[in-house]
Amino acid sequence: MKVVHLRAIHGPNVYIYKPILIMRLDLEEYTDRESYEFPELTPRLLQMCPGLYEHHCGMGRPAGFVERLYGGTYLGHVIEHVTLELLTQVGYKANFGKTRNAGQAGVYDVIIEFETEEPTRYVLTEAVKLVEACVKGADFPLQEVLEEAKRLRGIYDLGPSTEAIVRAAQRRNIPVRRLTRSLVRLGTGRYRKFVQATMTHHTSGIAVDIASDKALTKQLLSQAGIRVPQGAVVGTLEEAKRIFHELNTPIVIKPFDGCQGRGVSTNISNEAMLENAFVFATKFSPSVIVEEYARGKQYRLLVVGERLVAAAERIPAHVIGDGKHTVEALIAQINSHPERGNDHEKPLTKIAVDEVVQRYLALQKWTLHDIPAAGEMVLLRDSANLSTGGIAVDCTEVIHPCFSSLAVRAARTIGLDVCGVDLIAPDIQNPENAAEAVVIEVNAAPGIRMHHYPSVGTPHDVGAAIVESLYPKGATARIPIVSITGTNGKTTTTRMIRHILRLSGYNVGMTSTEGVFIGEEKVLSGDTTGPQSAEVVLSDPTVDIAVLETARGGIMRSGLAYDVADVGIVTNIALDHIGQDGLKTVDDLINVKALVAECVRKSDGVAVLSADDPALVQLAQKLKHPVIYISTTRSNPIVTRHLARGGTAFYVCDGWMIEAAGALEWKIVRVEELPITLHGAALFHVANALCAIAAARHLNVSRKRCAMALTQFRSDLHNPGRINIFRLPSGTHVISDYGHNPDGIRVVGEMVQRLASRKIPAVIGFPGDRDTTVLLESARMAAQYFEPLFVKEDGDKRGREPGEVAALLANEIRKASPESCVYVELNELDALRQALGKHVDEPLLLMFHENLEPIREFLFELGAQEVYTLPELKRVAAISAM
Repeated sequence: MKVVHLRAIHGPNVYIYKPILIMRLDLEEYTDRESYEFPELTPRLLQMCPGLYEHHCGMGRPAGFVERLYGGTYLGHVIEHVTLELLTQVGYKANFGKTRNAGQAGVYDVIIEFETEEPTRYVLTEAVKLVEACVKGADFPLQEVLEEAKRLRGIYDLGPSTEAIVRAAQRRNIPVRRLTRSLVRLGTGRYRKFVQATMTHHTSGIAVDIASDKALTKQLLSQAGIRVPQGAVVGTLEEAKRIFHELNTPIVIKPFDGCQGRGVSTNISNEAMLENAFVFATKFSPSVIVEEYARGKQYRLLVVGERLVAAAERIPAHVIGDGKHTVEALIAQINSHPERGNDHEKPLTKIAVDEVVQRYLALQKWTLHDIPAAGEMVLLRDSANLSTGGIAVDCTEVIHPCFSSLAVRAARTIGLDVCGVDLIAPDIQNPENAAEAVVIEVNAAPGIRMHHYPSVGTPHDVGAAIVESLYPKGATARIPIVSITGTNGKTTTTRMIRHILRLSGYNVGMTSTEGVFIGEEKVLSGDTTGPQSAEVVLSDPTVDIAVLETARGGIMRSGLAYDVADVGIVTNIALDHIGQDGLKTVDDLINVKALVAECVRKSDGVAVLSADDPALVQLAQKLKHPVIYISTTRSNPIVTRHLARGGTAFYVCDGWMIEAAGALEWKIVRVEELPITLHGAALFHVANALCAIAAARHLNVSRKRCAMALTQFRSDLHNPGRINIFRLPSGTHVISDYGHNPDGIRVVGEMVQRLASRKIPAVIGFPGDRDTTVLLESARMAAQYFEPLFVKEDGDKRGREPGEVAALLANEIRKASPESCVYVELNELDALRQALGKHVDEPLLLMFHENLEPIREFLFELGAQEVYTLPELKRVAAISAM
């Protein structure tokens, strides 16, 4: 078996609304062979992965998958289930898997839900090897694979602090986008904020620098009247000894820029101890802090936004004797506890038997091989950091307010929004001890595991407190999103919505086939209708509203860039893209486009669908949220029923665009006042305008503003490539449009008939990546509405041979309409030149272009002017009808 490729989709997709991996797998020699054909496969799989007995596999009961194994199933399906089982053994909760044929014999897509991409990639590829080993009767190092997967979890899973914040944000329905292991983006657009561990968008860089400088921190705290240990920063042993004698008290020696208790030695009372401690500290930093040793309990007070949110007593790593086991064995017992892991992967950290532990044991006259008496506590180090194996006892509910105030003042002095204040005091419940309290450190980016998972006491959700400091209760974290898809009309609809919103005072981020726009600036050019382009908009802190053209290709290959939109628009569904990305039928296309209509906000999101499209009416019945219908006629029975049930619709009646809710109606604007509709002749643009108005109205834009904006929306200024009209000096008008599928040809053909009441000359050509059935249907549609026809080819052949598409089109046109005059000229400009030369006196000529700009430049060279005004077209239509 061979893995052809493996790709990740991080947003909602056609399979599930969660992140997935898709592995393209070629079964090669195992094509069409089923599991029962390999005698050793099922017994060995069940021996190594007994959890497979619990897999239902669509059977509705445990062991359903085992029945499939014995009854016969293809190996791609087996790999899917083995992957899910291995992920469960590693500790993930992945439940979704799917295997589907990729359009070739023996080639499958195996789809697996993931929490963290990198470990799941590893497990999925190893599952292929495991299944193949079972088929061949070969050995497979399962335990090594599981250990490696767990190691990758430790590297790539969110850190515990970041995870706590992410979970809190998700509970509040705040968008989360992971950028690195611990850097995430919360919110979208103007509400975007970054969080990395417990450093937030509001964390001051200067404050972090201050907190990283222990000497400067002590200086500022002391100036603020906060008691700190006396001491100094030294660079030599001689200086350390001098400070020790000046203080004339037991001291602490620690690295100047250390963290998590590394290199710290405490309660040093003589020069021999000092020399050892100094050498140890300089392993972590060339500069060393020598300061007085404060006696008392060690506390961590957690401040968020000038409010104490959690407090815990930190107890150093230790063992409790049982009279039977050595200190070393007791440490091993503690480390075997499921809540202890390496570094920060679990609520508690394993105790490392390092130089610090052995030195501290020796100070107490203990060795690793001694056996403590039952109930006897043996401290393993004096530093109480959780990262070195310590535990936390929550005391948030009992801390006296004077200590809370002290912690808040310390955080405020340094300037940190999220701050861990390390305090030593006899007892923080007793205000009489306040004068003895000493602040030994102020920490930027403090760990919050101890507060979420205290060994003793009540957990406190510090992650939620941090999220609330960024987004107070009731505050929004989302900019409105309008997502537009469909076979035709989505670019124009997207541009119309942007135009309405910009004239309403919003800074709009837009993705489209033309590029990505932030306000008036085009920041990216090209066909930018996928999730990466949408991310440019959603991550921009100046954007008020996102208007996202969302194309089929981006959905199929990469899913959506957002979780839910406020408005999901599907303009229409028609024959196109069949044969691409595994799409075989129009129903497949509907399934892809439906994602935009499905992924809208549960509370107040809507889908905007055309009641004139039977496929979209069917889709509406499956949606779980409100639908707004649009229709080019009030007499549509779907609209009538919808309004009778209290729904909302936008339609045309007596020349007016109407908004209706139940029995109520409001006039918005006359169709003929919208230049883009060509006095209603461009009925497809009428539908696009209705979609745009429906979206804007849902975003609370007034009817008056919608009307004003659309009366100013012009093809020459705002909608390049879509029904652009050029008047030549000879009087001929060239209408250029990006019609590229049968339905696009049909609606433009109907528009021309309304304008001219007859067939007119047209230059046609279609993308080569379309299935032959789509190309042939496009040719037949062109023959129905246009004559003569000048067949050209796109410059980008998209995998076809030169002349191949043109020959297909010309032959089909001649079959469909034997009397039609057909010319073949492969070059687009030459085809247009030929059409103009043969029809000098023709008032109207249609051009279906690949790219507008070369056409525009060519026509301008001929002296053409780009026009849009309807009186001009009315006159042309009258002449053409003569």
